[in-house]
Amino acid sequence: MSLHIFYAPWFDADNQLRLAWYAENGGVILADQFIAAVERTVTQLGQNPNRGRRRYPLDPDLADIYAVLVAKPFQKHLLFYRFNDDTLFLERWIHGARDLPRRLRESPYEDE
Repeated sequence: MSLHIFYAPWFDADNQLRLAWYAENGGVILADQFIAAVERTVTQLGQNPNRGRRRYPLDPDLADIYAVLVAKPFQKHLLFYRFNDDTLFLERWIHGARDLPRRLRESPYEDE
């Protein structure tokens, strides 16, 4: 059984910003591959949300957030999420080389 999927506004913002970046810098084919990789990752999480791990269990603000690598070839990005018995809450997705705890707390538009 697959969980209901909820896309948080910041997840959608992250997604739109990265999609635009891939389309502009790599072309439509790369942007389509990106969309497919994110969709595969979300589908897998909807079926098994326990495949990720809690990255910051001692941080009171981030303790219940899990992370998993986005499917290849975009595995340098982490998808951050929460879940309960019936819903997967997609919170953010951020490049792994970022200051992740700080980026999880700030708007996706901070770089602009």
